[in-house]
Amino acid sequence: MSAAPLPWREKISYGVADMGFNFYWTNIATFLLIYYTDVFGISAAAAASMMFVIKIVNAFSDPMIGALADRTRSRHGKFRPYLIWMAIPLAGAAVLTYTTPNLDAGGKLAWAYASYLLMMVCYTAINIPYNALSGVMSGDPQERSTINGLRFIFAFAGSTIVTAATPRLVQYLGHGDDKLGWQLTMLMWGLFASALFALTFFNTRERIAPSAAQHSNVAQDLRDLTQNRPWIVLFFLALIIMVSITLRTSTAAYYFKYVVGRPELMGGFVPAYMIAAAIGAACTPLMTRFVDKKKLMMILMSCTAVLSSAFFFIPHDQVALMFALQIALGLVLGPKSPLAFSMYADTADYNEWRTGRRATAMTFAAATFSQKLGTALAVAVIGTIFTALGYVPNAAQSSGSQAGIVWLMSFIPAMFAVLAVAVMAFYNLDNPTLVRLQSELAARKGRT
Repeated sequence: MSAAPLPWREKISYGVADMGFNFYWTNIATFLLIYYTDVFGISAAAAASMMFVIKIVNAFSDPMIGALADRTRSRHGKFRPYLIWMAIPLAGAAVLTYTTPNLDAGGKLAWAYASYLLMMVCYTAINIPYNALSGVMSGDPQERSTINGLRFIFAFAGSTIVTAATPRLVQYLGHGDDKLGWQLTMLMWGLFASALFALTFFNTRERIAPSAAQHSNVAQDLRDLTQNRPWIVLFFLALIIMVSITLRTSTAAYYFKYVVGRPELMGGFVPAYMIAAAIGAACTPLMTRFVDKKKLMMILMSCTAVLSSAFFFIPHDQVALMFALQIALGLVLGPKSPLAFSMYADTADYNEWRTGRRATAMTFAAATFSQKLGTALAVAVIGTIFTALGYVPNAAQSSGSQAGIVWLMSFIPAMFAVLAVAVMAFYNLDNPTLVRLQSELAARKGRT
Protein backbone atom coordinates (compact mmCIF):
# COMPACT_ATOMS: atom_id res chain seq x y z
CA MET A 1 0.00 0.00 0.00
CA SER A 2 1.13 3.60 -0.66
CA ALA A 3 0.88 4.48 3.05
CA ALA A 4 2.84 1.45 4.31
CA PRO A 5 6.21 2.17 5.99
CA LEU A 6 9.11 2.23 3.56
CA PRO A 7 12.16 0.02 4.11
CA TRP A 8 15.20 1.93 5.31
CA ARG A 9 17.23 0.68 2.37
CA GLU A 10 14.85 2.46 0.02
CA LYS A 11 14.75 5.64 2.09
CA ILE A 12 18.55 5.86 2.16
CA SER A 13 18.84 4.96 -1.52
CA TYR A 14 16.48 7.80 -2.36
CA GLY A 15 18.44 10.24 -0.22
CA VAL A 16 21.90 9.56 -1.63
CA ALA A 17 20.98 11.04 -5.02
CA ASP A 18 20.71 14.48 -3.45
CA MET A 19 24.34 14.22 -2.46
CA GLY A 20 25.03 13.82 -6.17
CA PHE A 21 22.90 16.83 -7.04
CA ASN A 22 24.87 18.91 -4.56
CA PHE A 23 28.12 17.96 -6.24
CA TYR A 24 26.75 20.30 -8.91
CA TRP A 25 24.49 22.70 -7.02
CA THR A 26 26.98 23.66 -4.33
CA ASN A 27 29.66 24.39 -6.90
CA ILE A 28 27.18 26.56 -8.79
CA ALA A 29 25.88 28.39 -5.73
CA THR A 30 29.21 28.85 -3.95
CA PHE A 31 31.91 29.02 -6.60
CA LEU A 32 30.49 29.70 -10.07
CA LEU A 33 30.22 33.49 -9.80
CA ILE A 34 33.73 33.90 -8.42
CA TYR A 35 34.97 31.36 -11.01
CA TYR A 36 33.53 33.52 -13.79
CA THR A 37 35.01 36.75 -12.43
CA ASP A 38 38.40 35.56 -11.15
CA VAL A 39 39.28 32.55 -13.38
CA PHE A 40 37.15 32.54 -16.52
CA GLY A 41 37.76 36.25 -16.95
CA ILE A 42 34.50 38.15 -17.37
CA SER A 43 33.26 41.11 -15.33
CA ALA A 44 30.99 40.79 -12.32
CA ALA A 45 28.25 42.66 -14.19
CA ALA A 46 28.53 40.40 -17.26
CA ALA A 47 28.63 37.23 -15.14
CA ALA A 48 25.69 38.27 -12.96
CA SER A 49 23.65 39.33 -15.99
CA MET A 50 24.40 36.07 -17.78
CA MET A 51 23.48 33.96 -14.75
CA PHE A 52 20.28 35.95 -14.28
CA VAL A 53 19.21 35.51 -17.91
CA ILE A 54 19.99 31.79 -17.94
CA LYS A 55 18.16 31.21 -14.66
CA ILE A 56 15.07 32.94 -16.09
CA VAL A 57 15.21 30.98 -19.36
CA ASN A 58 15.85 27.72 -17.53
CA ALA A 59 13.05 28.41 -15.05
CA PHE A 60 10.54 28.40 -17.90
CA SER A 61 11.76 24.97 -18.96
CA ASP A 62 10.80 23.51 -15.58
CA PRO A 63 7.04 23.19 -16.22
CA MET A 64 7.73 21.64 -19.63
CA ILE A 65 10.01 19.02 -18.10
CA GLY A 66 7.49 18.42 -15.33
CA ALA A 67 4.72 17.89 -17.86
CA LEU A 68 6.94 15.49 -19.83
CA ALA A 69 7.79 13.50 -16.71
CA ASP A 70 4.14 13.24 -15.65
CA ARG A 71 3.35 11.76 -19.07
CA THR A 72 6.32 9.39 -19.26
CA ARG A 73 5.42 5.73 -19.56
CA SER A 74 8.07 3.07 -19.00
CA ARG A 75 8.42 -0.26 -17.24
CA HIS A 76 10.53 1.55 -14.62
CA GLY A 77 7.89 4.19 -13.87
CA LYS A 78 7.46 7.86 -14.66
CA PHE A 79 10.32 9.46 -12.77
CA ARG A 80 13.05 6.92 -12.01
CA PRO A 81 14.28 6.50 -15.62
CA TYR A 82 15.49 10.10 -15.78
CA LEU A 83 18.11 9.30 -13.16
CA ILE A 84 19.77 7.05 -15.75
CA TRP A 85 18.91 8.87 -18.96
CA MET A 86 20.28 12.28 -17.95
CA ALA A 87 23.23 11.48 -15.65
CA ILE A 88 26.02 11.49 -18.27
CA PRO A 89 24.67 14.46 -20.29
CA LEU A 90 24.63 16.48 -17.06
CA ALA A 91 28.23 15.54 -16.24
CA GLY A 92 29.38 16.51 -19.73
CA ALA A 93 27.56 19.85 -19.61
CA ALA A 94 29.14 20.65 -16.23
CA VAL A 95 32.64 20.03 -17.59
CA LEU A 96 31.93 22.37 -20.51
CA THR A 97 30.63 25.06 -18.13
CA TYR A 98 33.85 24.94 -16.10
CA THR A 99 36.06 24.96 -19.20
CA THR A 100 37.81 28.23 -20.11
CA PRO A 101 38.18 28.45 -23.92
CA ASN A 102 40.91 30.46 -25.63
CA LEU A 103 38.55 33.09 -27.02
CA ASP A 104 38.15 36.85 -26.97
CA ALA A 105 35.79 38.53 -24.50
CA GLY A 106 32.74 38.16 -26.74
CA GLY A 107 33.51 34.54 -27.50
CA LYS A 108 33.96 33.73 -23.82
CA LEU A 109 30.65 35.31 -22.93
CA ALA A 110 28.88 33.33 -25.67
CA TRP A 111 30.52 30.13 -24.37
CA ALA A 112 29.40 30.97 -20.84
CA TYR A 113 25.80 31.51 -21.96
CA ALA A 114 25.62 28.31 -24.01
CA SER A 115 27.39 25.97 -21.60
CA TYR A 116 25.64 27.24 -18.46
CA LEU A 117 22.22 26.97 -20.12
CA LEU A 118 23.00 23.42 -21.26
CA MET A 119 24.09 22.44 -17.76
CA MET A 120 21.01 23.91 -16.13
CA VAL A 121 18.59 22.27 -18.58
CA CYS A 122 20.27 18.88 -18.05
CA TYR A 123 20.19 19.44 -14.28
CA THR A 124 16.48 20.26 -14.41
CA ALA A 125 15.72 17.21 -16.56
CA ILE A 126 17.00 14.89 -13.85
CA ASN A 127 16.25 16.92 -10.71
CA ILE A 128 12.54 17.52 -11.27
CA PRO A 129 11.71 13.81 -11.78
CA TYR A 130 13.83 13.06 -8.70
CA ASN A 131 11.86 15.61 -6.64
CA ALA A 132 8.58 14.15 -7.89
CA LEU A 133 9.71 10.64 -6.96
CA SER A 134 9.42 11.53 -3.26
CA GLY A 135 5.74 12.28 -3.79
CA VAL A 136 4.92 8.83 -5.25
CA MET A 137 7.03 6.56 -3.04
CA SER A 138 4.57 6.92 -0.15
CA GLY A 139 1.25 8.58 0.62
CA ASP A 140 2.03 9.01 4.33
CA PRO A 141 2.91 12.67 5.18
CA GLN A 142 5.17 11.56 8.04
CA GLU A 143 7.00 9.09 5.77
CA ARG A 144 7.48 11.92 3.32
CA SER A 145 9.01 14.04 6.06
CA THR A 146 11.38 11.17 6.87
CA ILE A 147 12.30 10.62 3.21
CA ASN A 148 13.03 14.29 2.69
CA GLY A 149 14.80 14.59 6.02
CA LEU A 150 17.20 11.82 4.97
CA ARG A 151 17.51 13.33 1.53
CA PHE A 152 18.73 16.63 2.89
CA ILE A 153 21.11 15.01 5.33
CA PHE A 154 22.84 13.61 2.25
CA ALA A 155 22.41 16.92 0.45
CA PHE A 156 24.13 18.88 3.21
CA ALA A 157 26.81 16.20 3.48
CA GLY A 158 27.44 16.58 -0.25
CA SER A 159 27.61 20.34 0.09
CA THR A 160 30.07 20.02 2.97
CA ILE A 161 32.31 17.71 0.96
CA VAL A 162 32.20 19.91 -2.12
CA THR A 163 32.86 23.16 -0.28
CA ALA A 164 35.78 21.71 1.66
CA ALA A 165 37.29 19.68 -1.17
CA THR A 166 36.71 21.70 -4.34
CA PRO A 167 39.32 24.45 -3.76
CA ARG A 168 41.89 21.80 -2.82
CA LEU A 169 40.99 19.64 -5.83
CA VAL A 170 41.33 22.59 -8.18
CA GLN A 171 44.86 23.18 -6.91
CA TYR A 172 45.81 19.48 -6.85
CA LEU A 173 44.38 18.48 -10.21
CA GLY A 174 45.45 21.66 -11.96
CA HIS A 175 48.97 21.78 -10.48
CA GLY A 176 48.64 25.54 -10.21
CA ASP A 177 46.60 25.94 -13.41
CA ASP A 178 43.16 26.93 -12.10
CA LYS A 179 41.53 26.63 -15.52
CA LEU A 180 42.58 22.99 -15.88
CA GLY A 181 41.89 22.35 -12.21
CA TRP A 182 38.28 23.45 -12.45
CA GLN A 183 37.69 21.38 -15.57
CA LEU A 184 39.05 18.17 -14.04
CA THR A 185 37.34 18.81 -10.71
CA MET A 186 33.92 19.03 -12.34
CA LEU A 187 34.63 15.86 -14.32
CA MET A 188 35.32 14.04 -11.07
CA TRP A 189 32.19 15.37 -9.35
CA GLY A 190 30.10 14.45 -12.41
CA LEU A 191 31.25 10.84 -12.38
CA PHE A 192 30.62 10.48 -8.64
CA ALA A 193 27.12 11.99 -9.03
CA SER A 194 26.25 9.61 -11.88
CA ALA A 195 27.08 6.60 -9.69
CA LEU A 196 24.78 7.89 -6.92
CA PHE A 197 21.93 8.50 -9.37
CA ALA A 198 22.24 4.89 -10.55
CA LEU A 199 22.07 3.67 -6.94
CA THR A 200 18.80 5.53 -6.43
CA PHE A 201 17.34 4.21 -9.67
CA PHE A 202 17.96 0.57 -8.78
CA ASN A 203 16.69 0.75 -5.18
CA THR A 204 13.48 2.80 -5.21
CA ARG A 205 9.87 2.17 -6.26
CA GLU A 206 6.96 4.32 -7.46
CA ARG A 207 3.75 3.37 -5.63
CA ILE A 208 1.30 6.22 -6.29
CA ALA A 209 -0.07 6.76 -9.79
CA PRO A 210 -2.82 8.98 -11.20
CA SER A 211 -6.21 7.43 -11.77
CA ALA A 212 -6.33 5.39 -14.96
CA ALA A 213 -9.32 7.50 -15.98
CA GLN A 214 -7.42 10.79 -15.60
CA HIS A 215 -7.23 12.90 -18.74
CA SER A 216 -5.56 16.29 -18.63
CA ASN A 217 -3.25 18.46 -20.65
CA VAL A 218 -0.45 20.81 -19.68
CA ALA A 219 -2.72 23.84 -19.70
CA GLN A 220 -5.09 22.06 -17.32
CA ASP A 221 -2.20 21.13 -15.02
CA LEU A 222 -1.12 24.78 -14.87
CA ARG A 223 -4.67 25.97 -14.24
CA ASP A 224 -4.98 23.50 -11.39
CA LEU A 225 -1.83 24.93 -9.81
CA THR A 226 -3.07 28.52 -10.06
CA GLN A 227 -6.15 27.46 -8.08
CA ASN A 228 -4.18 25.50 -5.49
CA ARG A 229 -3.83 27.95 -2.59
CA PRO A 230 -1.26 26.03 -0.50
CA TRP A 231 0.89 25.48 -3.58
CA ILE A 232 0.78 29.22 -4.43
CA VAL A 233 1.97 30.01 -0.91
CA LEU A 234 4.85 27.54 -1.29
CA PHE A 235 5.70 29.02 -4.70
CA PHE A 236 6.34 32.46 -3.21
CA LEU A 237 7.91 30.98 -0.08
CA ALA A 238 10.48 29.08 -2.16
CA LEU A 239 11.32 32.17 -4.19
CA ILE A 240 11.82 34.34 -1.11
CA ILE A 241 13.82 31.78 0.87
CA MET A 242 16.06 31.07 -2.11
CA VAL A 243 16.86 34.77 -2.41
CA SER A 244 17.80 34.90 1.27
CA ILE A 245 20.01 31.81 1.16
CA THR A 246 21.67 32.58 -2.17
CA LEU A 247 22.59 36.10 -1.11
CA ARG A 248 24.62 34.76 1.81
CA THR A 249 26.03 31.71 0.01
CA SER A 250 27.23 33.59 -3.08
CA THR A 251 28.59 36.50 -1.04
CA ALA A 252 30.54 34.42 1.48
CA ALA A 253 33.55 33.88 -0.81
CA TYR A 254 33.79 37.63 -1.40
CA TYR A 255 33.33 38.33 2.31
CA PHE A 256 36.29 36.23 3.36
CA LYS A 257 38.47 37.32 0.45
CA TYR A 258 37.87 41.06 0.58
CA VAL A 259 36.45 41.92 4.03
CA VAL A 260 38.04 39.44 6.42
CA GLY A 261 41.15 39.04 4.25
CA ARG A 262 41.32 35.29 4.82
CA PRO A 263 39.86 33.46 1.78
CA GLU A 264 41.10 30.11 3.10
CA LEU A 265 38.39 30.23 5.77
CA MET A 266 35.77 29.43 3.13
CA GLY A 267 37.01 25.85 3.30
CA GLY A 268 35.57 25.59 6.81
CA PHE A 269 32.84 28.25 6.87
CA VAL A 270 30.35 26.70 4.47
CA PRO A 271 31.03 23.11 5.65
CA ALA A 272 30.31 24.26 9.21
CA TYR A 273 26.93 25.48 8.01
CA MET A 274 26.28 22.29 6.05
CA ILE A 275 27.08 19.99 8.97
CA ALA A 276 24.77 22.00 11.22
CA ALA A 277 22.09 21.99 8.52
CA ALA A 278 22.37 18.21 8.21
CA ILE A 279 21.77 17.92 11.96
CA GLY A 280 18.75 20.20 11.61
CA ALA A 281 17.43 18.16 8.68
CA ALA A 282 17.85 14.95 10.68
CA CYS A 283 15.66 16.41 13.41
CA THR A 284 12.85 17.35 11.01
CA PRO A 285 10.76 14.13 11.31
CA LEU A 286 10.93 14.43 15.10
CA MET A 287 9.88 18.08 15.08
CA THR A 288 6.95 17.47 12.71
CA ARG A 289 5.57 14.89 15.15
CA PHE A 290 5.00 17.67 17.68
CA VAL A 291 4.80 20.92 15.69
CA ASP A 292 2.59 21.60 12.68
CA LYS A 293 4.62 22.11 9.50
CA LYS A 294 3.27 25.62 8.95
CA LYS A 295 4.11 26.79 12.48
CA LEU A 296 7.52 25.15 12.33
CA MET A 297 8.40 26.89 9.06
CA MET A 298 7.39 30.27 10.50
CA ILE A 299 9.50 29.71 13.62
CA LEU A 300 12.53 28.69 11.57
CA MET A 301 12.38 31.70 9.25
CA SER A 302 11.89 34.09 12.20
CA CYS A 303 15.06 32.70 13.78
CA THR A 304 16.83 33.03 10.42
CA ALA A 305 15.98 36.73 10.27
CA VAL A 306 17.38 37.38 13.75
CA LEU A 307 20.58 35.40 13.19
CA SER A 308 21.24 36.93 9.77
CA SER A 309 20.85 40.45 11.18
CA ALA A 310 23.27 39.64 14.00
CA PHE A 311 26.01 38.93 11.43
CA PHE A 312 26.23 42.65 10.67
CA PHE A 313 27.56 43.37 14.16
CA ILE A 314 30.41 40.84 14.20
CA PRO A 315 33.87 42.52 14.06
CA HIS A 316 35.88 41.44 11.02
CA ASP A 317 38.56 39.83 13.16
CA GLN A 318 36.18 37.71 15.26
CA VAL A 319 36.31 34.53 13.23
CA ALA A 320 34.98 32.32 16.03
CA LEU A 321 31.81 34.41 16.26
CA MET A 322 31.33 34.19 12.49
CA PHE A 323 31.51 30.42 12.63
CA ALA A 324 29.23 30.21 15.68
CA LEU A 325 26.57 32.30 13.97
CA GLN A 326 26.95 30.31 10.75
CA ILE A 327 26.42 27.06 12.67
CA ALA A 328 23.32 28.49 14.35
CA LEU A 329 21.95 29.47 10.93
CA GLY A 330 22.60 25.95 9.69
CA LEU A 331 20.65 24.43 12.57
CA VAL A 332 17.56 26.58 11.96
CA LEU A 333 17.66 26.41 8.15
CA GLY A 334 18.43 22.68 7.95
CA PRO A 335 14.78 21.59 8.45
CA LYS A 336 13.54 24.14 5.90
CA SER A 337 14.23 22.04 2.80
CA PRO A 338 12.79 18.70 3.95
CA LEU A 339 9.78 20.58 5.29
CA ALA A 340 9.20 22.38 1.99
CA PHE A 341 9.54 19.29 -0.19
CA SER A 342 7.24 17.30 2.07
CA MET A 343 4.72 20.12 1.79
CA TYR A 344 4.97 20.13 -2.03
CA ALA A 345 3.93 16.46 -2.01
CA ASP A 346 1.04 17.37 0.29
CA THR A 347 -0.14 20.02 -2.19
CA ALA A 348 -0.11 17.40 -4.97
CA ASP A 349 -2.45 15.31 -2.79
CA TYR A 350 -4.57 18.39 -2.16
CA ASN A 351 -4.86 19.00 -5.89
CA GLU A 352 -5.92 15.38 -6.50
CA TRP A 353 -8.46 15.61 -3.68
CA ARG A 354 -9.87 18.89 -5.02
CA THR A 355 -9.91 18.14 -8.78
CA GLY A 356 -9.50 14.37 -9.18
CA ARG A 357 -6.32 15.03 -11.18
CA ARG A 358 -2.74 14.40 -10.09
CA ALA A 359 0.34 16.03 -11.67
CA THR A 360 3.14 15.32 -9.20
CA ALA A 361 6.09 16.34 -11.39
CA MET A 362 4.37 19.52 -12.52
CA THR A 363 3.78 20.42 -8.87
CA PHE A 364 7.48 20.06 -8.08
CA ALA A 365 8.59 21.60 -11.40
CA ALA A 366 6.64 24.77 -10.86
CA ALA A 367 8.12 24.91 -7.35
CA THR A 368 11.69 24.67 -8.66
CA PHE A 369 10.69 27.36 -11.17
CA SER A 370 10.20 29.73 -8.24
CA GLN A 371 13.48 28.65 -6.64
CA LYS A 372 15.36 29.47 -9.82
CA LEU A 373 13.67 32.83 -10.05
CA GLY A 374 14.79 33.44 -6.48
CA THR A 375 18.36 32.46 -7.29
CA ALA A 376 18.32 34.68 -10.37
CA LEU A 377 16.99 37.60 -8.35
CA ALA A 378 19.68 37.11 -5.70
CA VAL A 379 22.48 37.04 -8.28
CA ALA A 380 21.02 40.16 -9.92
CA VAL A 381 20.98 41.92 -6.54
CA ILE A 382 24.61 40.98 -5.91
CA GLY A 383 25.71 42.06 -9.40
CA THR A 384 23.83 45.35 -9.14
CA ILE A 385 25.29 46.18 -5.72
CA PHE A 386 28.82 45.18 -6.73
CA THR A 387 28.64 47.28 -9.89
CA ALA A 388 27.15 50.30 -8.11
CA LEU A 389 29.80 50.17 -5.38
CA GLY A 390 32.73 49.73 -7.77
CA TYR A 391 33.76 46.12 -7.20
CA VAL A 392 37.11 45.31 -8.88
CA PRO A 393 38.13 41.61 -9.11
CA ASN A 394 41.38 40.58 -7.38
CA ALA A 395 42.02 44.04 -5.93
CA ALA A 396 41.58 45.84 -2.62
CA GLN A 397 37.95 46.93 -2.29
CA SER A 398 36.67 50.38 -1.40
CA SER A 399 34.93 50.93 1.92
CA GLY A 400 31.61 51.15 0.08
CA SER A 401 32.19 47.84 -1.66
CA GLN A 402 33.13 46.19 1.64
CA ALA A 403 30.01 47.60 3.31
CA GLY A 404 27.85 46.25 0.50
CA ILE A 405 29.33 42.79 0.97
CA VAL A 406 28.55 42.90 4.70
CA TRP A 407 24.95 43.98 4.06
CA LEU A 408 24.57 41.09 1.61
CA MET A 409 25.64 38.75 4.42
CA SER A 410 23.29 40.20 7.02
CA PHE A 411 20.41 42.66 6.80
CA ILE A 412 19.38 42.09 3.18
CA PRO A 413 18.84 38.30 3.54
CA ALA A 414 17.21 38.96 6.93
CA MET A 415 14.58 41.14 5.28
CA PHE A 416 13.68 38.33 2.89
CA ALA A 417 13.42 35.89 5.80
CA VAL A 418 10.87 38.19 7.49
CA LEU A 419 8.91 38.31 4.25
CA ALA A 420 8.90 34.48 4.19
CA VAL A 421 7.23 34.42 7.62
CA ALA A 422 4.49 36.75 6.39
CA VAL A 423 3.84 34.63 3.29
CA MET A 424 3.66 31.39 5.27
CA ALA A 425 0.77 32.77 7.32
CA PHE A 426 -1.50 32.09 4.31
CA TYR A 427 -0.74 28.33 4.13
CA ASN A 428 -3.87 26.30 4.96
CA LEU A 429 -2.86 22.60 5.03
CA ASP A 430 -2.55 21.81 8.72
CA ASN A 431 -2.17 18.29 10.13
CA PRO A 432 -5.90 17.56 10.73
CA THR A 433 -6.70 18.67 7.17
CA LEU A 434 -4.03 16.38 5.74
CA VAL A 435 -5.34 13.39 7.72
CA ARG A 436 -8.88 13.98 6.43
CA LEU A 437 -7.65 14.54 2.88
CA GLN A 438 -5.60 11.31 2.83
CA SER A 439 -8.51 9.34 4.25
CA GLU A 440 -10.88 10.59 1.58
CA LEU A 441 -8.39 9.91 -1.22
CA ALA A 442 -7.90 6.36 0.03
CA ALA A 443 -11.67 5.83 0.15
CA ARG A 444 -12.04 7.07 -3.42
CA LYS A 445 -9.35 4.74 -4.71
CA GLY A 446 -10.89 1.86 -2.79
CA ARG A 447 -14.14 2.36 -4.70
CA THR A 448 -12.40 2.26 -8.13
